[in-house]
Amino acid sequence: MEEFALLFRKVTTPTDEETQAQMADWDAWIGGIAAQGKFIPGGRLKSGGQVLRPGGVVTDGPFVELKEELLGFIIVLAENLDEATTLAHGCPVLKSEGTVEIRPIVRAIQ
Repeated sequence: MEEFALLFRKVTTPTDEETQAQMADWDAWIGGIAAQGKFIPGGRLKSGGQVLRPGGVVTDGPFVELKEELLGFIIVLAENLDEATTLAHGCPVLKSEGTVEIRPIVRAIQ
């Protein structure tokens, strides 16, 4: 099994009310992945923060020049990228025109 990060992006940040209204959908989707033993928790990210750039330059962020904001992530276990993508299909962010980016994770050799 390999690990894949599912990164949730959306053009607009959902309000707390929208997030609460969608929690049942998120719980059901993540619960389905967890029931298969393929879920590793990630987290929901708050808006705002800072970006550190080369030369020690710190700006408000994150990534204010992008149209989409990174909302959060989880990690899933899958045999390959196709299976990880299949797991992503039910993600609630897709119902509100958000996107799910599926990225393989490379762990450092220990």
